[in-house]
Amino acid sequence: MSEMKDTLILAVESSCDETAAAVVRNGREILSNIIYSQIDLHTLYGGVVPEIASRKHTEKINQVIEKALAEAGVTLAEIDAVGVTYGPGLVGALLVGVAEAKAIAYAAGKPLVGVHHIEGHIAANYIEHQDLEPPFLCLVVSGGHTHLVRVRDYGTFDILGRTRDDAAGEAFDKVARAIGLGYPGGPKIDRVAREGDPDAIAFPRAHVEDALYDFSFSGLKSAVLNYINGCRMKGETFSQADVAASFQKAVTDVLVANAMHAVEEYGADTFAIAGGVASNSALRAAMQEACAKRGVKFCYPSPVYCTDNAAMIGVAAYYEYRKGTRSGWDLNAVPNLKLGER
Repeated sequence: MSEMKDTLILAVESSCDETAAAVVRNGREILSNIIYSQIDLHTLYGGVVPEIASRKHTEKINQVIEKALAEAGVTLAEIDAVGVTYGPGLVGALLVGVAEAKAIAYAAGKPLVGVHHIEGHIAANYIEHQDLEPPFLCLVVSGGHTHLVRVRDYGTFDILGRTRDDAAGEAFDKVARAIGLGYPGGPKIDRVAREGDPDAIAFPRAHVEDALYDFSFSGLKSAVLNYINGCRMKGETFSQADVAASFQKAVTDVLVANAMHAVEEYGADTFAIAGGVASNSALRAAMQEACAKRGVKFCYPSPVYCTDNAAMIGVAAYYEYRKGTRSGWDLNAVPNLKLGER
């Protein structure tokens, strides 16, 4: 019996402010993962400016793809399919990647596979956990999303809970700005919080009454802003590190509580986290501890695969490709694409 031929996916990701391309072999092996980050550009404005992001993607995308192919040592002719993020994200940014992927796939005569960005984040866990297979539970926490998901199979999901307002990463960015840390908020709060006392200030832990697994962070964000304003009105100083640590603990407590509730209810033996906030050291430590206490296997990607990258899109595209998913030349950017929709 002849050995199965390798499947090579060229993947493109441009949903926010990272222009990224990767080549992935057989869904688990990353041959190249090129990321051009625009963080320095957007730091000037205290957040991502969509118009600037789109223009930068247009400038960089060809170089990034050429570099990904060169580093992987493969030609377009050897690629089996082109995978691309088509939502959710910033519409202008997404359009650059989608147009590029369509052009390449059409010119090279290769199938096109549209990938959901959150499905990509979940798939990032397959890269370093070679034995990880569905079913498992996954918490996706990023700047735009907070989802608690039951992964039934590759590309098949049940959303158990989601945020009702701010995503966790969004709350991190807003609080970081309020306490004078600037953008990007997540890594900066993580760093400063290590110097602070997580029990210094009692910030609220919100639980959504009628939905066990849903999240709400706008009340917590308001509580932090009110605390800071209260200090200023009284002419008191506040400890940046204590606010950061107490806020971070409030977010982490809620994420862990909801996640472990789901682990117990669904009898899950494996739990994973994904997304930009999944690289937060306090969240990782708390999840690790909670999973260990319950004898549950805990998986998480390296930080480079937590933030936006094309390797995770290539992994997700591989499993979609194997299932027979093909996108037409009319594939469009869908900024508010829901998980599970096609």
